[in-house]
Amino acid sequence: MAVEFYKYQGTGNDFVMIDNRQLQFDKNNTKLVAQLCDRRFGIGADGLILLENHDTADFKMVYYNSDGNPSTMCGNGGRCLVAFAKFLGMIENSTTFEAVDGLHHARIENDVVKLQMQDVTKIEANNDFVFLDTGSPHHVTCVNDVADFNVKQEGAKIRYSDLYGKAGSNVNFVSKISDDTFRLRTYERGVEDETLSCGTGATAVALAMNYIGETEKNLITLNVEGGQVQVTFNKVDNGYDNVWLIGPAKQVFKGEW
Repeated sequence: MAVEFYKYQGTGNDFVMIDNRQLQFDKNNTKLVAQLCDRRFGIGADGLILLENHDTADFKMVYYNSDGNPSTMCGNGGRCLVAFAKFLGMIENSTTFEAVDGLHHARIENDVVKLQMQDVTKIEANNDFVFLDTGSPHHVTCVNDVADFNVKQEGAKIRYSDLYGKAGSNVNFVSKISDDTFRLRTYERGVEDETLSCGTGATAVALAMNYIGETEKNLITLNVEGGQVQVTFNKVDNGYDNVWLIGPAKQVFKGEW
């Protein structure tokens, strides 16, 4: 059966998008998902996202890592899916949709999508790293020069370490540029490599840097390998709320598999 797909990217974090409102795509075929995401034998993407109908929200997001397995929340993928929903004529400039971690609100203006992330009430600060869950688990550590850092090698060590067991964690390496700007590179589990951008990772880094006192700002700019995103939030007694991930989301091409 032919599968119509669209390719989207948000600061270089790229996704295969499929309109699955008719439920024609076999969601249990992990081999097919991995094949579609393969950069040499398939379309090529960091993940695959199905857009499906929802009883009360505007739509539902079903996300797979490039290894073919269902995964936790993907921030950039969520932003791209909002752009896809607008392209399909399902929404205008604001929306509410359901992802694996619950409901998300979003707004879109031109190519910029503002996605509300879940509140974060638990952050673990250790001597040399911070751990928190922003819809996906994230290990955050500061390094002197992230531009000249072996992200894949060092990220894999942490991702597969005893710290996180079989499930593993995404791993972020951060360098401070100014009081409100940080440079970020991320090793993503499920991709098992560095990606050009990670939305839940950018969100985790912004909150972590505020939490450990590296910044007092609540609007943080993250320079990622694929461009730039921003994170804004409110600091409250039990953590952070009103957390928004802001950045571009663009359609690259469409095709048929």
